[in-house]
Amino acid sequence: MIVAVLVAAAAAGVLLMSRIGHSDPAAATPQTSTDPAHFDLPALIGTGRVRLSDFRGRPVVVNFFASWCTACRGEAPGFRAVRAAAGRAVTFVGVNTQETGDGAAFAREIGISDWPLARDVGGASSSGLLEAIGGAGLPITAFYDAAGRLRQVLVGALSEDTLRAQLRSLYGIHL
Repeated sequence: MIVAVLVAAAAAGVLLMSRIGHSDPAAATPQTSTDPAHFDLPALIGTGRVRLSDFRGRPVVVNFFASWCTACRGEAPGFRAVRAAAGRAVTFVGVNTQETGDGAAFAREIGISDWPLARDVGGASSSGLLEAIGGAGLPITAFYDAAGRLRQVLVGALSEDTLRAQLRSLYGIHL
C-alpha cells in the first residue's frame, strides 16, 4: 500500500514538473490576449507587442494571413494600394496565423512588412484571435472602428474595389 502511494506521488510530481517545464509561451506572457475587443499579441518580427488599444482614434483593418495562403498573396497588391491611398486615416495590421512556414519572410515578400505585424497565439493551431472572431480558413479581414469595436469580419480574399467600398461603408472614408 505504501509503495503504491509513493509511486502515485512520484508520477504526479513528474507530470507537474513536465507541465511547468513545457508551458505554452503565449500563456507564460500574461499580457497576451486573443480577445477580439482587446487583442494584445507578440510582434511577428522582434520582441514588441501589437495591441488594439495602441490604435484607438483611427479605424483598424486587421488582415489575417499565412505563408501557405495563395489567396493572401493574391489580395496583397490591393491592400497595399488602399493602405497607401488611406494614409493615416486607417491603420492596417497583419496577423500571421495558422503558420507552418516563415510568416515574416512572406510579409516582406508580399510587401506588407511596414505594417504592424503580429503573431497569432493559442487556439487550435496558433490561431487564437482568428478563432475568437469566428474565423476559419484564410484570408480573413476584420474591421474595427476608431473606438476599437469590431464592426465586421469578411471571409475570403478581398479585391481592391471591395476593400475601398468597405472603408467607405464602415468609416465614411472615400479613396
